[in-house]
Amino acid sequence: MRALAVTPIHLPPDEIRRRQARYDRLAPPGLSIELRDVGPSAPGSLDDEASIRASEREVAAALARGGGEGWDLAFPDCVLDPAVPDGPALDQGVHVNGLLKLSSMHLAAMNVRFGAVVRNEAIGAELGRRLKGYGLEAYVAGIAILELPFDAIADTGAWNAALGEAADALAAAGATAVLNGCSAVDVEDGRFAARVVDPTELALRLMPLRLMAIGRSA
Repeated sequence: MRALAVTPIHLPPDEIRRRQARYDRLAPPGLSIELRDVGPSAPGSLDDEASIRASEREVAAALARGGGEGWDLAFPDCVLDPAVPDGPALDQGVHVNGLLKLSSMHLAAMNVRFGAVVRNEAIGAELGRRLKGYGLEAYVAGIAILELPFDAIADTGAWNAALGEAADALAAAGATAVLNGCSAVDVEDGRFAARVVDPTELALRLMPLRLMAIGRSA
């Protein structure tokens, strides 16, 4: 099973390699993932609503360009689910998945009340809009803003240091799980008051199951 992943922002080759290695490590048996840069027309980071909307447009274009290459499924490399359609497929027949959609709906299906942590205010606002659009408001205990620079995405130590206090606060607000609101960060679960969920790892486990379910119902 082959999956195309598209970055939400334009990234240098070394960061593409780091993220690709993470996908290689997290992909379940039988799922092969190829990560592609969205292209130079996309923003270099997500810091305000304008950059988020630009990312969405560029990801949609990149997914459409790759749709005819024989992929079994595709997804944006971003927990904001940019350009994830309401329906299950692009015109080319490629099933498009959302990391946030799959992971959050799975938690809700398990009757888990969850929170989320994100890097900045703009990302937090968009994540909240997405969860509201998925009809999951009743399951969301809160969204904590870590106020971290873009470079912290590749700095596991800095991210996890900020994550600890936020996860504890979300647990106090009623969350039993916390979605780590970045697709490219490794988290150190097991030492916080709430279980930290890597949405990428969870979504990758669910994608093949969803594809088989769609195939059976088609």
